[in-house]
Amino acid sequence: MGNVRILLAEDHVLLRESLRQYLERAPDLEVVGEAGDGEEMLSMVSQYKPDIIIMDVAMPKLDGIEAMKRIKAIDKLVPILVLSAYDIDQYVFPLLEAGAAGYLLKDISGNELIESIHRVIKGDAVIHPTIMRKVLQRFRNVGSNQQDISLDLLTDRETEVFNLAVSGMSNKEIAGKLGVSIRTVEAHFGHIFNKLEVSSRTEVIILAFKKGWVK
Repeated sequence: MGNVRILLAEDHVLLRESLRQYLERAPDLEVVGEAGDGEEMLSMVSQYKPDIIIMDVAMPKLDGIEAMKRIKAIDKLVPILVLSAYDIDQYVFPLLEAGAAGYLLKDISGNELIESIHRVIKGDAVIHPTIMRKVLQRFRNVGSNQQDISLDLLTDRETEVFNLAVSGMSNKEIAGKLGVSIRTVEAHFGHIFNKLEVSSRTEVIILAFKKGWVK
């Protein structure tokens, strides 16, 4: 398996350069493109076909929310990890609902960012504890009127994997719990994503709370 190809979108040049230098210290990470605004990021998605996008929220020309919507229209499956200084609702929920694979705040360490990239690539959800508290408070005991999707679409094993994921377990922990390989867990998630019409574990969690499947 080759390096993880990263598209980095951050309008602050010094921070962007520092992030690139730090990320490329990891032997399996490669920053293939750098964007200073939302429009530039959008043009680079088709050009570089990254394995993951790391993006800020407040960017010139095209903000992170609109940029994510357009990217998902181009490539629904590319994971997008938000790295932001903002934890306000007007950014958090539109980005998560638009399909962000994770939402981190800029108070994390470099090692935490690298670990989060690897987790997202493997299909894990990565949400900063501050953001997760907001998600829980907003969607607890709240149903959803969105598309007619039911857990009945899932097999018994897929339902088990779904419940373990929503409880917060990583792919590795789920594999250990069920006595199967990580690859098998990833295959189950592929089926779950298709049946529930989502593209990431973060979307699974959001959907679970909105539909009232978990309390």
